[in-house]
Amino acid sequence: MKPIAILETGHPPPELRDSFDDYPARFRALLGEGVATVRYDVQSGRLPNDPTTYQGAIVTGSAAGVYDDLPWIPQLLDWLRAARGRTRLVGICFGHQAMAQAFGGQVEKSDRGWGVGLHRYDVSTHEPWMYPRASAISIAVSHQDQVIARPPDARVVAACDFTPFAALAYDDPTGGPNGAVSFQCHPEFQPEYAAALVEARRGHRIDHDLADRAVASLRGPNDRAVLTAWIRAFLMLTPPPAEDQGSGI
Repeated sequence: MKPIAILETGHPPPELRDSFDDYPARFRALLGEGVATVRYDVQSGRLPNDPTTYQGAIVTGSAAGVYDDLPWIPQLLDWLRAARGRTRLVGICFGHQAMAQAFGGQVEKSDRGWGVGLHRYDVSTHEPWMYPRASAISIAVSHQDQVIARPPDARVVAACDFTPFAALAYDDPTGGPNGAVSFQCHPEFQPEYAAALVEARRGHRIDHDLADRAVASLRGPNDRAVLTAWIRAFLMLTPPPAEDQGSGI
């Protein structure tokens, strides 16, 4: 199998870097042993020259917004448009927003404020790679920006009241197998890291009451394993078990 490209668009805050892995390491853990990966530092202007070299590409989270005046952001959006249909694409948080912006949607800083802690998304459509089956998933989130208008050809896969476009899926525009999918949440975040991130922002970016609720929610059960399985199946083109084929949510 070809390797997976990990497009690194951000880094953990400096105060957390000594205690937690960087984002590419977390995605390597998510993909599992035996899956080759190649890291690209997008902020330094590095992007894959030929998307077909890779089985797929994952765009990570970032503290940046897609609307920020940074030279690497339009380069990434151009790359995503050129890569679509040539390899499978997965976007996480900022990556979710970047894909939506690149493909004709709109992203803004939400007037709903910070989304932090464990959020529950209802699954609104079922894609072939979404097994094990689940009618809802609870995953750690950390974002202010949101997709406020989805691209015309995007399907809403999961949603909640706070995040109406929480997960989006796209077909391969050439009719081939290289679709795209993106999630506002962070399946690569361990609960401990998500809680530490909230604490690092407590009082100056996130108010104390919201921080308390977020940290408490992260002590509950989550569905990281389910979403990890979905992403792996999507990237690896893994067919569902025979008993799951054709069944609904």
